[in-house]
Amino acid sequence: MKSFGFLSFGHYGNGTGPNDPDARRMLHEAIELAQGADMIGVDGAYFRVHHFARQAASPMPLLTAIAATTKQIEVGTGVIDMRYENPLQLAEEAAALDLISDGRVALGISRGAPEPANRGWEAFGYTGSTDPRGADLARDKFDTFLRAVRGETMVEADPKQFGPGVRLRVEPHSPGLDSRIWWGAGTRETAEWAGRQGVNLMSSTLLTEATGQSLGELQAEQIRRYRTAFAEAGHGRTPRVSVTRSIFPVVDSHDALWLQLRDKGDQIGQIDGFTSTFGRSYVDEPDRLIEQLKADEAVQEADTLMLAVPTQLGVEPNLRILLNFAEHVAPALGWHAEG
Repeated sequence: MKSFGFLSFGHYGNGTGPNDPDARRMLHEAIELAQGADMIGVDGAYFRVHHFARQAASPMPLLTAIAATTKQIEVGTGVIDMRYENPLQLAEEAAALDLISDGRVALGISRGAPEPANRGWEAFGYTGSTDPRGADLARDKFDTFLRAVRGETMVEADPKQFGPGVRLRVEPHSPGLDSRIWWGAGTRETAEWAGRQGVNLMSSTLLTEATGQSLGELQAEQIRRYRTAFAEAGHGRTPRVSVTRSIFPVVDSHDALWLQLRDKGDQIGQIDGFTSTFGRSYVDEPDRLIEQLKADEAVQEADTLMLAVPTQLGVEPNLRILLNFAEHVAPALGWHAEG
């Protein structure tokens, strides 16, 4: 069965009005939204991670609060920017979160999206990158993080305490957590790399490629290439694949405001110096949405769908989006809710 969840970008402002939450309100409403989504059977609550911006940043406190106050919903990220992370500390925190949640973690990790700060990871103490985008730092640190999560020993033990030749792993350790780590891939080639690493694939609402194909066609090829690389590497399990879409079911007059978000299709633009393909927003009545999403090749290829929701509008409108999708769209597409 396929699953779906919501992806929050965690935007906040100065708290000047109903649609301008401050950071405190954003965080509390994120917890409330996840709790409500858990109650109606949504499968996942995922959060973007940005630094030096009025958006959700270090995710572990928020994810832990959600994990401790929900029962079924998967908690995760889309994505943690590895350039800013200490890989061993992140491995400790991820294992603790996984143990608190009883295995409900889905951590998306990547090089990260463009940030407001110029080489902001250097302010966090991570220098030495020869890539202006820091991709080399992210890959190297991700390798260390994965080895720690998989329980490999990382340091020599103090011989005065343990005797000679003893090595230590990062603690705590959560068995199976490595099967719930995802790499956010922005290209088809990066997806193949993720397949060889043996991690799950997370694909967003854009690819930093433009071939004339639709986003759905590009991502479908990306997913197929990823699965081939994963199988050829002999990892011995079936990996998970997610895509993100902006979807707004219009069920009745309460949903009419979403019609202003309707667009004509995918867009081509620039991000991070690359000509990129940006996905459309799906805004329509449920029957038409079902037809449109069935025609989206990547949505059909994926087993997990993340709905990018406008969380700055508050909890109630977003729960309505999720409930409308769960009741009127998801069943026809093979997605289900646990509740």
